[in-house]
Amino acid sequence: METSSVIAPAGTASRRWAWLGVLLIVVGLLGHLFAARAIGGSYVAYKDHIIGFFLILLVSGALIAGLGWRFWKGRHDITLLIVGVVQALFGAVIYVERFHIH
Repeated sequence: METSSVIAPAGTASRRWAWLGVLLIVVGLLGHLFAARAIGGSYVAYKDHIIGFFLILLVSGALIAGLGWRFWKGRHDITLLIVGVVQALFGAVIYVERFHIH
């Protein structure tokens, strides 16, 4: 019985990091959507920002997954968290940069 109680908290913490990563990915997408809305909210603006989000997700996700495979095998929660942080940062930068469009 003691073994299962010792293992359970590690799984819970791992699950929390993974959910935080997913939440940060959503925040990154919201940054793109808010920027598209702020520059006019046209179909083209939304389409371009959504395509940009998935392109950034694909490229940065592949790079981070490669690093994860090399340096922290088996810790998919950490990989997801790092991808989420990167996406949230890109989303924030995209949202702030919309103020510089003339």
